[in-house]
Amino acid sequence: MARTPTLSFDRGTLILHPPPRGKSWVEYATWDDRVEKFRIQAIYYRQLVEVLQAEGTNFIDEAKGFESLSLVASMEMEPYPHQREALLAWKQAGRQGVVVLPTAAGKTYLAQMAIQSTPRSTLIVVPTLDLMHQWYAHLTAAFPDAEVGLLGGGSRDKTPILVATYDSAAIHAETLGNRYALLVFDECHHLPTDFSRVIAEYAIAPYRLGLSATPERSDGKHTDLNMLIGAEVYRKTAEELAGAALANHEVVQIKVKLSQLERDRYNELIQLRNNFLRESNISLGSIQGWQQFVMVSARSQAGRRAMLAHREAKDIALGTDGKLRILSKILAQHYPERTLIFTTDNATVYRISHEFLIPAITHQTPIKERHEILTKFREGEYKNLIASHVLNEGVDVPAASVAIILSGTGSQREFIQRLGRVLRKGNDANKRAMLYEVVAEDTSEEGTSNRRRGEKRNEPRQPKAKRSEGREGGEKKGQLEIFYRANSSATKKAAESSAKWGDDDEENLPPP
Repeated sequence: MARTPTLSFDRGTLILHPPPRGKSWVEYATWDDRVEKFRIQAIYYRQLVEVLQAEGTNFIDEAKGFESLSLVASMEMEPYPHQREALLAWKQAGRQGVVVLPTAAGKTYLAQMAIQSTPRSTLIVVPTLDLMHQWYAHLTAAFPDAEVGLLGGGSRDKTPILVATYDSAAIHAETLGNRYALLVFDECHHLPTDFSRVIAEYAIAPYRLGLSATPERSDGKHTDLNMLIGAEVYRKTAEELAGAALANHEVVQIKVKLSQLERDRYNELIQLRNNFLRESNISLGSIQGWQQFVMVSARSQAGRRAMLAHREAKDIALGTDGKLRILSKILAQHYPERTLIFTTDNATVYRISHEFLIPAITHQTPIKERHEILTKFREGEYKNLIASHVLNEGVDVPAASVAIILSGTGSQREFIQRLGRVLRKGNDANKRAMLYEVVAEDTSEEGTSNRRRGEKRNEPRQPKAKRSEGREGGEKKGQLEIFYRANSSATKKAAESSAKWGDDDEENLPPP
């Protein structure tokens, strides 16, 4: 009598033995001579189970190590329409996919809704320790009777709901792979790296949710999210949510002229750099061009001088005294509103902190001091706060209503994240947020500003306001059952009421 095929989990992969009689499973399998058995990538677990069931193949599933949870939320709020729509779109896609919402649009609460409607062992992956602790605090408050643990920062819990950093989850991917049915990737643009992607590839989780304000990556690897998590299922911008879930906001670009001394020096340095680039046949219009400049500049004295000239010119544009005068005016204009100031380098952070007596946070700030500064800023004891890149992600400061970008990269993600720091309404339903972008006129900063705003170089900018220094200014019905049996029911339409289909989230889930 033929033995029943058994599906088992082995360090981030699946082993199917003895081989079933059908053919559809073969496209997922590779023969492993070492164990003389067929091996399948863990990420194909759901597809494999579906084809085996569709063929009527009887098999023993020893791979899944996740469990059913009893989740009773003690902290529930009326979701915004976009949160309900996003959750429905995710369910209609088979509970797999990426939701794109701006910073402060309630992605954490959306994830709570997804976890509650998919009560199975859940792994939440976040990029920073700060975010890990924020998620932990939120989930323990939301589900006080559930076991919530941490993986990262010295913690190595083994709980049905686990919050982990990308680094720690990747390190332990082989052992985590079969323990969780739902994976939630916060700031999921961090996932498609060579190091982090194993979190998704080594996991059998049939349900996956990616969250990000800006999933696009400059290296193009965001397309891998389709395979690692699922396709994008829902997207809203800050402009679409302004006045409802987010504060109304205005973006103001202020152009600052260099002093004559700064201008002369800047032009001299740029000319020196450009002469070298022209002689070396290098264009800085692409990442490859910049990489080539870095490599060639290390091979000669002329190249070294060109690179030093480039850096000095950049420092002039970033730190011109005109920007500090504008900063002083903006701070006086908006006092006592709480204001966040962003720069791209620590030297400028410390300079402004010293000259304006403003608390500063950089990657060098000790954790306890950083926590104390943020607490005093939230409570209103500190009115202003300056930072470089460390506040771009994972910081909740709803009291802040003004952001000032004195310098930054050309990353659209960074721009959206910095804007998001002031878009949370908090307790002020009529809050109006302001983002000032201070740019050195007729310098490389203008091109950087264009890129982070998503504007083409050959298209004229149309900022909302422009000032210069000196001026005033359905899930498928039963979709989750397909995980254990095929189902070809009609698809819900987003505009149709849930009453037509029934609110049967948990009933549609397969047994653990």
